[in-house]
Amino acid sequence: MAHLPLAGLRVLDISQVMAGPFCCMLLGDMGADVIKIEPPRTGDSTRHSMGFRLKGEDSPGFLALNRNKRSICLNLKDQAEREVLYALVKTADVLVENARPGVAQRLGIDYATLSELNPRLVYASISGFGQTGPWAMRPGFDLIAQAMSGVLSSNGFPGMEPAKNSIAVADLGAGLFSVYGILSAIIGREKTGKGQYIDASLLEAALGLSIWETAELWGTGKPPQPIGSANRMSAPYQAVEASDGWFVIGAANQGLWLKMIDVMGRAELQDDPRWSDNASRVQNRQELIDAMAPTFKTRTKQEWIDTLLGAGVPAAPILDYGEAIASEQAEAREMMMMVEHPVEGEFRSLGFPVKMRGTPQEVRLPPPLLDEHGDAIREELMERGLLSKGAEAAE
Repeated sequence: MAHLPLAGLRVLDISQVMAGPFCCMLLGDMGADVIKIEPPRTGDSTRHSMGFRLKGEDSPGFLALNRNKRSICLNLKDQAEREVLYALVKTADVLVENARPGVAQRLGIDYATLSELNPRLVYASISGFGQTGPWAMRPGFDLIAQAMSGVLSSNGFPGMEPAKNSIAVADLGAGLFSVYGILSAIIGREKTGKGQYIDASLLEAALGLSIWETAELWGTGKPPQPIGSANRMSAPYQAVEASDGWFVIGAANQGLWLKMIDVMGRAELQDDPRWSDNASRVQNRQELIDAMAPTFKTRTKQEWIDTLLGAGVPAAPILDYGEAIASEQAEAREMMMMVEHPVEGEFRSLGFPVKMRGTPQEVRLPPPLLDEHGDAIREELMERGLLSKGAEAAE
């Protein structure tokens, strides 16, 4: 096995559901030793949160977010169990938690306490709204963050009920931004010798991903409105209807626009001042799509896709997830892999979305059973003299 870039780095994952576990899984994929610290008996709530399972007790959602981790159960309300965590902290490089602000301090596992035990610790807190500000104590979920960040207001189609982005952009975005912060802090630690505290939130992740939307807000002075599949900065760049269904086009610049109307046999569209340049096309998007619609309906979507691609104009079918995962491109890029599990046997999992040719990632550990590695982790701490021989697992 190639030496993975984060091999030798230890991460304590005291998080549940999505943002924190996703963050820690990505670190584990890069070689970090991730120890998932779970409540006794129940574990991460995602183990039981979905309405369907494969064979075992754990949900597909848990399996999707927790590969390359070891599991130990600790009751962090119990002083003896906290001593196990304190021992682990002395061996750790990173800790990730996603409790509501104030909970870690009440439990005695906050950054101020743990950095005394290990000044090199990089401590990341992921919450709904961050550790400060008037909304800090509000409970935060992806839907709440999408609603309060502006994402929900700008998604979907005009005049329809609010539509959540089906991808958990706030949760997953917070996980990704946390990885970015953690790795930056680790690099910084090499210069200073000290770790630091990272404060990430679902709200700020959703806002941080709203690049086009905030550009439109500040550029026009008006909040962005729902525009379906269209793009806020380019037109035509959206789904259009052929004779047998919908497909997407991406004439995102002037050169592509001219190529597209040429192969459509609609070169006269360029003579209309409403559509002569991209800014005009964006301002008059719906009129443009209405003018083009009769032409698109004269041929099938595959005929149009072939014609447009042949002219160098981006176009694509609209695939469902089953079709996308089964596509020849996803297969070539190994975006579906089989993972061996002690209970599930083989199950399907998404592949690694970033390829590293020098140090390719691999699944070293399947998603752990609850407390599967508790005894081994305690024994390691005892051997290192960090935990007394009398330490017992949580009941």
